[in-house]
Amino acid sequence: MRQPVHGGNLAWAAAVAGCPPEAILDFSASISPLGPPNTVIAAIHAEISNLRHYPPPDYSELKLALGCFHQLPPEWILPGNGSAELLTLAGRELANLSTTMLITPAFGDYYRTLKAYNAKILEFPLYLQTGQWGVGSGLEKFIPLSPATNCGLLLNNPHNPTGKLFSKTEILPYLERYALVVVDEAFMDFLPPHAEQSLIGEVEKYPNLVVLRSLTKFYSLPGLRLGYAIAHPDRLSLWQTWRDPWPVNTLAAAAAIAAIQDQEFQHLTWEWLTPARNQLFQSLATIPGLQPQPSVANFLLIKSQQSGLHLQQQLLQHHQILIRDCLSFKELGDGFFRVAVRCQLDNQRLSTALHALTLTQ
Repeated sequence: MRQPVHGGNLAWAAAVAGCPPEAILDFSASISPLGPPNTVIAAIHAEISNLRHYPPPDYSELKLALGCFHQLPPEWILPGNGSAELLTLAGRELANLSTTMLITPAFGDYYRTLKAYNAKILEFPLYLQTGQWGVGSGLEKFIPLSPATNCGLLLNNPHNPTGKLFSKTEILPYLERYALVVVDEAFMDFLPPHAEQSLIGEVEKYPNLVVLRSLTKFYSLPGLRLGYAIAHPDRLSLWQTWRDPWPVNTLAAAAAIAAIQDQEFQHLTWEWLTPARNQLFQSLATIPGLQPQPSVANFLLIKSQQSGLHLQQQLLQHHQILIRDCLSFKELGDGFFRVAVRCQLDNQRLSTALHALTLTQ
């Protein structure tokens, strides 16, 4: 079975570990361990009888709920079959521009969608020769603020795989200079409102801005595939003409409405993440040869003196733990790996296993 590009491939991991998939402790996919919320499960059960009907083609109830959540008119929102579907639509638009600027290391799906439409890509590394990540130095240090005419920018914030956060003020100047700016905020909801740097509040001011959001990570719903784009209605109307009808299934739409209305779950997640992430960071930092990188998201990138692929194989075979190797990030390679933040007992199990491996090398 081929080495997976994304995390969360439990069938592959189970084959390597020689155990059932349900026995794998998965640190490779950055999914919250707290969900799905009970309110979401209840909403899904309540919609079972509606599976005999097609979803409403305009998803008016879902768009209204998302609009209320973000304080936007519903026509500024387009639900999709995961943010991956919407990223594909954004890639089609970016390919019409002369160049798309991309911070690296970059999420592999960015290359997929841009190459699918033969977009020209210019890469700008975030990792400095000094061995430090450049976030906080100002985006203009890495991506030109005054590009050639008709350029696009594709950026994720918080950044994956580093977990670094770009400030809103760093990104805003690019909206004045670039033809199209697509900001993937798949992990932004892990920051509480007072700390987030979302550009959703700027969408009505900038017709060249697209913000992508996902409900996968925060609400533990990767199997339902639900994301949404926030952009000018004219752009979203065009995107609608490019895609198949009914991209969001009935259960996913009901789950999304329930999820964004569950304020108790949102506050529980914000209260859980910071101490859990700090505990995992500190524990990993005590292991010889490992250097975890600071993060605002629900994952940590770890620089390793040992092969990340070797550690992945050893953790699977001896501890039934799956971590995310970084071979698909060409700027990182085998000297890094990434782990999700999970509950305290799971985090401790990972740290104990890594300690044991370093003692046997």
